[in-house]
Amino acid sequence: MGSVKDLIVIEEPLKNKTGRGRFIFSDRYSVFDWGEMPDHITNKGKSLCISAAYFFEKLESMGIKTHYLGLVEDGRLKRISDVKGPVDIMEVKLLRVLKPPKTADGYDYSDYKTEKCNLLIPLEVIFRNSLPAGSSVFKRLEKGELELKELGLEKMPIPGENLEKPFLDVSTKLEESDRYLGWKEAQEIARLSDNELEEMRKITLLINELIGQEANKIGLKYEDGKIEFGFDEERDLLLVDVLGTLDECRFTFKGMPISKEITRLYYRKTSWFKELVEVKKRDRLNWKEKVNLSPPPLPARLKELISMAYCAFANEITKKEWFVGILPMQEILREISEILNV
Repeated sequence: MGSVKDLIVIEEPLKNKTGRGRFIFSDRYSVFDWGEMPDHITNKGKSLCISAAYFFEKLESMGIKTHYLGLVEDGRLKRISDVKGPVDIMEVKLLRVLKPPKTADGYDYSDYKTEKCNLLIPLEVIFRNSLPAGSSVFKRLEKGELELKELGLEKMPIPGENLEKPFLDVSTKLEESDRYLGWKEAQEIARLSDNELEEMRKITLLINELIGQEANKIGLKYEDGKIEFGFDEERDLLLVDVLGTLDECRFTFKGMPISKEITRLYYRKTSWFKELVEVKKRDRLNWKEKVNLSPPPLPARLKELISMAYCAFANEITKKEWFVGILPMQEILREISEILNV
């Protein structure tokens, strides 16, 4: 399915009927749209699976429709309260993915004119509660791709600045590299009605609030996150993929990131990343095949600490010790900060 998780298709989705499949959460990870990186992070997959299931079941209790069906343990479908230990398999409803073909000047989204139901909406919705260092917002403001008034600000923000209210951003989902859009263009390529767009934004704000509340309970600051939507058989909005995990969200503790942003901090100092940035400037569509360098492996101790951070998050957010022998989050992050000199 991708660089982070695999998909087993049990029933193929049809035009008028959702399918059924299983996500296999791996210990792989991806940054900067590169795809699979050279290291595997031990227990990352199980941590993501447990964390995502926790949030899906919370959303269900709020009446928000999702594609989540349950966790799989010993071949059986179970709720999170019924599994005996951490698992890395989740069963979900499947929607059709209508990937837009490349054209000479971009991508062709014409299929969304005629196809109405049982499909993934080709957008990723991002919610931003603050602007931590490394946020793409700073670069977009400098380039004039985003205006301060869209963020509700009058002057250029500084890293770490909180926003008075969440800023909802949107990007493409099915293109070679994610591309930020204005909401009008996003509505047009996905063929969303005004009501559908408004409902999507409303659900996004509810999800953002839930994740923020849960993070606050364990002493974390919730910076930003992302979600995806689809339409079911009746063209009702359906939350898909996963949410609320360290891969989908950015959390910090006293300024230190608790997510794969840790790996970004390390790789931003490498020659590989510098070359990647330069190549992307010249060729937005075919940049990856033109990067000569490969990403180096993570230092062994940093990789171990990142693994513990994922495990600690799953333990603390669910209030259950899925992973034993894990250091407290504060100790993990203190050592990571020393290694990265941040």
